[in-house]
Amino acid sequence: MRSFLFSLSLVASITFGALASNPSELKIDVTLPVECDRKTLKGDTIQVHYLGTLASNGKKFDASYDRGTPFSFTLGGGQVIKGWDQGLLDMCIGEKRTLTVPPEFGYGNRAVGPIPAGSTLVFETELMGIRGVPNPESIVTKASSSASSAASSASETASSKVVERVASKIEEAAEAVKTVIADTDDTQEHNEL
Repeated sequence: MRSFLFSLSLVASITFGALASNPSELKIDVTLPVECDRKTLKGDTIQVHYLGTLASNGKKFDASYDRGTPFSFTLGGGQVIKGWDQGLLDMCIGEKRTLTVPPEFGYGNRAVGPIPAGSTLVFETELMGIRGVPNPESIVTKASSSASSAASSASETASSKVVERVASKIEEAAEAVKTVIADTDDTQEHNEL
């Protein structure tokens, strides 16, 4: 009976841990959804305006707006932090996103200029252009129903990931329970009626 209660406690503990939000995941919030025919692709040279702040205290560490010129780089080419290479994919010209970049997708455990080691970074970004793609004559924002649909879709994707993590952790716990019960059964004598 003790091993069963221990096993049940272990499963509950692992499941709760899997449900906790994962701070090491890149968070992408579309703050201004835009309609377009051509979104950013890996290999595109793009121009992005941004404001970078530290998640810990909101302190600004850099902003292209201060220089009056968007930052240009090749998307997915490793020229920027991983959070940007992934967080700015499938974006329309004129779209705005806020990227919350954990250290694993940023600068890791090294300090870079005013950014302390191990920092989570927040970037407010706006896609200004894609080389070789004409800028639209006007920016068409998505209707609020589309925005809520996108948010719902993103929520479903996040929920799906949580369910997958929970299922994986439950499988691991079940294997651990089998081992504990098997070990217990090997050493105890059964004195049933």
